[in-house]
Amino acid sequence: MERLTPQLVADLQDSLLGWAAPRLRELPWRATRDPWAVLVSEFMLQQTGVARVLPKWSAFVDEYPTPAACASASLGDILRLWQGLGYPRRARNLHASAGAITIRHGGTVPDDLESLLALPGVGPYTARAVLAFAFEHDVAVVDTNIARVLARFAGRRLKPREVQSIADEFVAEGASWLWNQGFMDLGATVCRPDPDCDECPWTHECAWRGEGDDPSVGSAGVSVAQSRFEGSDRQARGRLIKALGAGTVKVDDIARIMDRPSGVAAKLLTDLERDGLVVFHRESGSVSLP
Repeated sequence: MERLTPQLVADLQDSLLGWAAPRLRELPWRATRDPWAVLVSEFMLQQTGVARVLPKWSAFVDEYPTPAACASASLGDILRLWQGLGYPRRARNLHASAGAITIRHGGTVPDDLESLLALPGVGPYTARAVLAFAFEHDVAVVDTNIARVLARFAGRRLKPREVQSIADEFVAEGASWLWNQGFMDLGATVCRPDPDCDECPWTHECAWRGEGDDPSVGSAGVSVAQSRFEGSDRQARGRLIKALGAGTVKVDDIARIMDRPSGVAAKLLTDLERDGLVVFHRESGSVSLP
């Protein structure tokens, strides 16, 4: 970003760190540096709000305190515990990552970007979050909240490489844990989709300040509103996964459980089977969790 000078970056770092220190949200995964517990939290927080994750994270790390413990469980058991968080592919990927960590890394979550990115379901954000929040490496984390702040600060839509590059310039060396957590909280609590610019520590340097079109709309890394859950195929799949948590389900009952026409239910079942989230026992005409 053209207007960034070393002095401006230093001033912005000081103002954000000073703002964040007394305001940081108290979340249980912020009280640990256990890489596995941090990785679990990051998988759960993908597309799911903090309030829903809180009880599930605690239950999960109590039940599966290590990658080896998770890997030794069946995917069905993982899905049962995951119930209520949605997007069960994340549970499948977390289970697969636990297996990969156990086999490739001796049960220890790796502390380098390349190895983390090689784990199933781990993308650039999750990999950097583990490095920053578990290992306290000086890396920049970019989630939707940070991406929104950066676009507004720049006063224009940003491209994917620009977002990460600008975030990298901002990282406060030696304080990356607080820096990234505070930056995320700034976007989550102040620079929200409907922002409170008067409360922002960067308001005097921000190129937007709530005037004119919002540059974060359509900017790289800024998520858009999710499609309606009620009545969606996601809800239908979730109904079946929930029912399977209690035991085997007959194929003839799936359309009723999903509350979908038989043709739609059959397609959704095929998708779930392809994703490895259910097992179709054709000889008995029933379905179970893996």
